[in-house]
Amino acid sequence: MKAKLKVWVVFKDTVKFGDGRAQLLELVDQLGSLNRAVKQFGMSYRNAWGYLRELERAAGFKILDRQPGGGPRSGMRLTRRGREFLVQYRRFRHDVDSGVARQFRRAFKLR
Repeated sequence: MKAKLKVWVVFKDTVKFGDGRAQLLELVDQLGSLNRAVKQFGMSYRNAWGYLRELERAAGFKILDRQPGGGPRSGMRLTRRGREFLVQYRRFRHDVDSGVARQFRRAFKLR
């Protein structure tokens, strides 16, 4: 038996950011391509691109750096601020999960 909690960061009461979108950003940064990331993630390119543009507008800062051209420096990567946000989100998520697990053990008298 364990607790499971879904958590989102909500920008301007409309744009949600959670574990799935964090994973998408990590894949984009790792693979250097939104196209490759959405194929692994199982999301359409159009939906992902629209969501990421909406997220940047709502967040008020650039999350992804886009380098067109097809060469070795082309593609997408997280900006410094995007990477910081992702680190902060992961830290927040870890703290929430730890607190929920602690409360769950206490509430159900588990060790």
